[in-house]
Amino acid sequence: MFKADFHIHSQYSMDCKTSLDQIIRACQSKKINCIALSDHGSIDGALKIKNIAPFYVIVAEEILTDKGEIMGMFLQEKVPSGLSMLESIRRIKDQGGLFCAQHPFDKIRSDALKMETMQEIADQIDVVEIFNARTLLPRSSQLAREFARIHRLPCTAGSDAHSAGEIGNAYVEMPEFKDKEGFLQALLQGKVHGHRANLVSRFSAMWGRLKK
Repeated sequence: MFKADFHIHSQYSMDCKTSLDQIIRACQSKKINCIALSDHGSIDGALKIKNIAPFYVIVAEEILTDKGEIMGMFLQEKVPSGLSMLESIRRIKDQGGLFCAQHPFDKIRSDALKMETMQEIADQIDVVEIFNARTLLPRSSQLAREFARIHRLPCTAGSDAHSAGEIGNAYVEMPEFKDKEGFLQALLQGKVHGHRANLVSRFSAMWGRLKK
């Protein structure tokens, strides 16, 4: 079985200082054996950790579009920030990747996808993140879960860790898989676990962004 955290950041994000070695050690100590490294505007860290980690790594990226932030998973190439939503999704899928709607409906985050946008692109979403440990309002997670149920979409979860200590705050227990098709099938049998991060973690990311 995989214990998978599908939303982790590293020092390759502008608001995070966690090294790849720190991520590996934290995952091993918490028995996380599958991750998606999803840095802001970069897949460099994900490509590197994929080659050195003793567990399964999905190359992912958080991409800022004109309608908010989205996540590409199983990427081969970086998708530039600043493109339109539809162009960003096209570039994800043209390289064989999956489009994950991460932390949708989060009223605290200005770049979170809103309901109107989610409805417009529902037929292009591959997976929905229904629990993000850094989403403060439970209602946002409830809306994400309901959206996924209505549209019959697989569900992920992630810590959105910007520090090593946050890794594993949210995870999915699921069967092991080897590729994106297996990933989608395994998610259907997955169980989401986790708890919300404390406010100190949120402020540490803000401070990290200011320092960088």
